[in-house]
Amino acid sequence: MEAAGTWALLLLLLLLLLTLALPGTRVHGHLPPGPLPLPLLGNLLQLRPGALYAGLMRLSKKYGPVFTVHLGPWRRVVVLVGHEAVQEALGGHAEEFSGRGKLATLDQTFDGHGVFFANGERWRQLRKFTMLALRDGGMGKREGEELIQAEVQCVVEAFQKTEGRPFDPSLLLAQATSNVVCSLIFGLRFPYEDKEFQAVVQAASGTLLGISSPWGQTYEMFSRLLQPLPGPHTQLQRHLGTLATFAIQQVQRHREGLDTSGPARDVVDAFLLKMAQEEQDPNTEFTEKNLLMTVTYLLFAGTVTISATIRYALLLLLKYPQVQKRVQEELTRELAGRSPSLGDRARLPYTDAVLHETQRLLALVPMGMPRVLTRTTCFRGYTLPQGTEIFPLLGSVLHDPEVFKQPEEFDPDRFLDADERLRKHEAFLPFSLGKRVCLGEGLVRAELFLFFTAILQAFSLESPCPPDALSLHPAVSGLFNIPPAFQLQVQPADLHPTVQT
Repeated sequence: MEAAGTWALLLLLLLLLLTLALPGTRVHGHLPPGPLPLPLLGNLLQLRPGALYAGLMRLSKKYGPVFTVHLGPWRRVVVLVGHEAVQEALGGHAEEFSGRGKLATLDQTFDGHGVFFANGERWRQLRKFTMLALRDGGMGKREGEELIQAEVQCVVEAFQKTEGRPFDPSLLLAQATSNVVCSLIFGLRFPYEDKEFQAVVQAASGTLLGISSPWGQTYEMFSRLLQPLPGPHTQLQRHLGTLATFAIQQVQRHREGLDTSGPARDVVDAFLLKMAQEEQDPNTEFTEKNLLMTVTYLLFAGTVTISATIRYALLLLLKYPQVQKRVQEELTRELAGRSPSLGDRARLPYTDAVLHETQRLLALVPMGMPRVLTRTTCFRGYTLPQGTEIFPLLGSVLHDPEVFKQPEEFDPDRFLDADERLRKHEAFLPFSLGKRVCLGEGLVRAELFLFFTAILQAFSLESPCPPDALSLHPAVSGLFNIPPAFQLQVQPADLHPTVQT
């Protein structure tokens, strides 16, 4: 206890020295209200690391849907809570709210490069190019659907090999979704037994955990202090290094085999060809750094975000067997044993509603990705200076009680109308909104549907423990909500229609 008290005292002294040595944030404009920050800690007393989102939601009850907080002594953030405020900002002021804010846990690696972390002209060029390259590679086309379906079959076969034994599906699902994005950006898929591939997938999962952990949230508040010190962020850097090294190896392989006269085979080829085309332009944004950081981000996001959502969907069906039964009845009735395709989505409204409700309830990115104002903006009577950081809390939109009654309950029927057709909700914003909307939204939706329907068509899902013992609460809640681990058992499903006699 004495040692802990000594470390706490040293931390406070260091904070005091840094606060005195570094210039504070000068406030211009008329900012929304918020709790008074302390000189050393900002609003740390109100925003406990490990429960940052919950703390922001508590503050919104006192200060309203738009308020200001200080993450540590140097970082001032305007927070948006609820569907109306987020919609008005990201939709109604899309250009002004289109800047990318700070993610201290990742800034040291990306340093404003790559399609996700770039701003200004660099971001505009990289986003347009990346979307076109992904589409040319098959995203949103029949070729892309076939690519996903082939990977789905590999997952089904891997599940079959468990022969009814309990297993954790996390790694398999992450490898499967990683293979889809690897096929698009590298033109390669990897066997699930490949040790290097497993290490890359585990590094992506470790990165997700690191940036969402209580330590990651602490680092977002005090990165200037903590960066030079040893701590868990060094392990996060090792995970990012594993992803970046893998990306460098694949880029080098492409460079050695690049055919400058032929069409691009994948995203890396397309980027290398664009680099060659603009190599004489001193202002080009198609550089080695932007290539590596774009590829590293796509690899990370395509591996962990989709697989986490599929995993949560399977957990929900273990928790609610009656929902599983209703999904399988719809699959039997509408598909009659044939493999599902994206064209079947309209014929499977309940299945689609389950996926919508899964995304809503999980709220994978509850904090929303930080934004920054591209110019001084008047918003709801406040003057927000250019450069102001914005946290649009997407979890508060997806769980807004003004839109979704009993938002903490799992209820797929909320996405169905009186005629049992899928009903759209304006507040269903798992991919965010505005100019920074997720560029892989189409790919995510396709993967969720094809993996989920194929698994439910092939198997009945069971759990070694009773449904009441299964928790739906995230194992870690920070920038991301990470679903809890669970054991899954699969048995062959009997989905053939019963012959009436």
